[in-house]
Amino acid sequence: MPLNSEDVTFDQTKRFAHELAQTFEQAAPDLVVSRMAKSLREGKVLIDWSQNDPYKTTICAYSTRAKEEPTVSTPVTWAEVQRCIREDDASVLRFTTNEVLRRVSRRGDLFADVATVVQRLGSGTSGA
Repeated sequence: MPLNSEDVTFDQTKRFAHELAQTFEQAAPDLVVSRMAKSLREGKVLIDWSQNDPYKTTICAYSTRAKEEPTVSTPVTWAEVQRCIREDDASVLRFTTNEVLRRVSRRGDLFADVATVVQRLGSGTSGA
């Protein structure tokens, strides 16, 4: 989610992300976890709110992962996420470099709006 307005700080986004992660965890505790302990994460989606810091080195979209078969960090659509869940097949969301190049050629850059869409933290959060 782009938060590219000039008046938003890393501290605000970190608090907002933490609150959001906790809200998801409370709403779906069997599916979502917001705490880092590996014993809590198995079979769940970790919302890693702690990445909202200026010193973190999280890779960005379209970065190649350092693995034996390099895959690419790729923006996906909600329909693709739903298909992955429906088919119970994580490979639906795994893309190689060549696949990503074909994908962007067909669909365009799904990450492009991050540079232009302006989002703001809601006034109901402690981060605003």
